[in-house]
Amino acid sequence: MPNIGPLDSSRIPRFAGFATFARLPRIDQVGHADVAVVGVPFDSGVSYRPGARFGPAAVREASRLLRPYHPELDVSPFAERQVVDAGDIAVNPFNIGEAIETLQQEAEALQANGTRLVTVGGDHTIALPLLRAAAKKHGPVALLHFDAHLDTWDTYFGEPYTHGTPFRRASEEGILDTSALSHVGTRGPLYGKRDLEEDRRLGFGIVTSGDVLRRGVAETVDALRQRIGDRPLYVSVDIDVLDPAHAPGTGTPEAGGLTSRELLEILRGLRDLNLVGADVVELAPAYDHAEITAIAASHVAYDLVSLLTLGKGA
Repeated sequence: MPNIGPLDSSRIPRFAGFATFARLPRIDQVGHADVAVVGVPFDSGVSYRPGARFGPAAVREASRLLRPYHPELDVSPFAERQVVDAGDIAVNPFNIGEAIETLQQEAEALQANGTRLVTVGGDHTIALPLLRAAAKKHGPVALLHFDAHLDTWDTYFGEPYTHGTPFRRASEEGILDTSALSHVGTRGPLYGKRDLEEDRRLGFGIVTSGDVLRRGVAETVDALRQRIGDRPLYVSVDIDVLDPAHAPGTGTPEAGGLTSRELLEILRGLRDLNLVGADVVELAPAYDHAEITAIAASHVAYDLVSLLTLGKGA
């Protein structure tokens, strides 16, 4: 039975109909899904600007213009695999611990029959339960973390579960492969040099936004691929890895970031790796202008879906 693809935009206008991601079918309209795009409208873990709970809806709206063939990767992801929109996972906005538990359970249920997820947040707190679900299925995973920030702090206001702590918790829980961890695009001031020292002890390598500028995309990709190897890989993209010129609609913007072109080219360089899951987080549409950030996030999600259709686990 052929895969069910997106609506034909030459017959049904892009601005009409249901706003599923890339106008894909809903998960309840198919018998099986190879890849599912799922939203998590949650931002109770943010430390500065709120509003990422509205990110999934903004990404879906901006994704209406996406087309079914990816020329740079030479793949038609929606024809190669059954890709669906799995809607949003409803989590408790008043209890972070409960929200994390609910998200992990729902992610595990979605993945039970081999479906791989591209999750749209929501704030970066959601990466922890998603990594737990991925590790439960694949064992400790390699991690590429695209972000302006380290997100390996211990606590915020004494709380261990926030959008600045998920990868510290994940490392402590043993769900990351500490031989294959890397931040990409980090920049800006820190609380102190100790932040870098603690991050290094957790096993992370760092490719700053300045490193990408000096080395270029090709050298950056080569170094990342060597670090990852054949390990099961999870990719987490905080949209604030982009410079505010390319992503104004985010909660903790930092000057000097990647361009959207650099980010997409680095992601495309991960072709054929063993990608098992991914997320795109921290889009806060209230601070966006002309959907600049939402458009960037929708294209990042599209590239991640495409990589999942091409990867070794496909």
